[in-house]
Amino acid sequence: MTLQRVLLVASITLAATACGKVGDLEPRSGNDLPPKAYGQTTAQSGRILTTPSAQARPGRSDELLKRSERRADDPFDVAPGEQPKPLNPEDQTPTAKTDPA
Repeated sequence: MTLQRVLLVASITLAATACGKVGDLEPRSGNDLPPKAYGQTTAQSGRILTTPSAQARPGRSDELLKRSERRADDPFDVAPGEQPKPLNPEDQTPTAKTDPA
């Protein structure tokens, strides 16, 4: 009996999820689409309003690394308590270490 109930629930769930509207989005009756913005040449549509911009979904770069390259020295990558390296190599003034205690 429980197997029949499971099959019944599964078939009802499958039938309910299969129901759905397939097609362009349209406003409810009595409502209009938003007015077109100043300078816009075409009217708004459901497809235009739901398509993300390039800024919202940037393109993907599938460029593979051709060869191993050594990373540039990062002057801000310092251990806790150490002084950062000077940005200008000619400016080699000694800096006093501060005691964190």
